[in-house]
Amino acid sequence: MTRRNGRQRRRPMAEINVVPYIDVMLVLLVIFLVTAPLITQGVKVDLPAADAQPQAGEGAPPVIIHIDRFGDTYLDLGEAEPLPVDQRRLYEQLRAARARDSGLAVVVRADTTVDYGVVIDAMVAAQAAGIPSVGLVTRPPASGVGEERR
Repeated sequence: MTRRNGRQRRRPMAEINVVPYIDVMLVLLVIFLVTAPLITQGVKVDLPAADAQPQAGEGAPPVIIHIDRFGDTYLDLGEAEPLPVDQRRLYEQLRAARARDSGLAVVVRADTTVDYGVVIDAMVAAQAAGIPSVGLVTRPPASGVGEERR
């Protein structure tokens, strides 16, 4: 450093303090880790287990009818949130979706504890709306179902 008029001259510091940026990054990381599990969409359903082969996906994704353990029905048209619907509204929504897409497929995701009649009502509403393909969603079995037990 040189002296001029009895004072020392300072050079500009060429370092950037990155500690505040690291703090912000860690706070954002924690926020994303906490909120990611909370933003899952859908209806909580305990699917029945079945030893079935998955269907080949053709065309657009299917419309999903969710039936929770209380028997409440929700319609997922692939938009933001599944809509709570009654039997009449389910029919109307499916009819409108069928008018937009003639090859529309529908799958029913029902909880294992739901009354069988509620599932049948949803399937009948889909068929009455003219949906050519109505299926059921299951989960793979935990153990070897279909194997011989000794």
